[in-house]
Amino acid sequence: MTYSVKETYLTIQGEGAYTGRVAVFCRFAGCNLWSGLEEDRSTAVCQFCDTEFVGIDGSGGGKFDSPENLTNHILSFWNGTDAPFVVFTGGEPLLQIDDKLVEALKKEHVEMAIETNGTLIPPDGIDWICVSPKQEAELLVTKGDELKIVYPQDGLDPSNFLDLDFDVFSLQPMDGPEYNNNLQETLVYCRTHPEWRLSLQTHKYLQIP
Repeated sequence: MTYSVKETYLTIQGEGAYTGRVAVFCRFAGCNLWSGLEEDRSTAVCQFCDTEFVGIDGSGGGKFDSPENLTNHILSFWNGTDAPFVVFTGGEPLLQIDDKLVEALKKEHVEMAIETNGTLIPPDGIDWICVSPKQEAELLVTKGDELKIVYPQDGLDPSNFLDLDFDVFSLQPMDGPEYNNNLQETLVYCRTHPEWRLSLQTHKYLQIP
């Protein structure tokens, strides 16, 4: 399999349960809920995505013809002496992450996290699975480590997800022109439903990738 990567970079995780942790981000190209083209946004399953995942022209992007080559590429961004921590995102990373890539990463003692829309079943061996469900998409991944809802979404009630097998439930205000209103709604919901944690995209405040 050839892996198509939009970008790879060393950063600090800005959202969710691992906020503040240094990580290598590997953003795969492609998604199964939207083409990534603005002309298709109005008909996309997910219409609020704010991530650029089209092509392989980002910093650290490219095509990699083996899991070993992609693993070596990712490791070249890690500066620490402890086990590398890598976050796979997209687009939708599970369109490309397979057993062979997981095996290659584990041989190098990589700790793996993914951020997925939950419509595809992940391979075994991933250390941290964060699922972000979308209202119009069928949720197949009903167990993992963190369930993170971008809030509010029309027709999506966070309470419907609390019986799923996750350790952390996070609510993240939807970015965009209505952000301030969305933030206030998220704060109110978390205060009145304390089983939910507030997740903020702190990397945007800090202006880091």
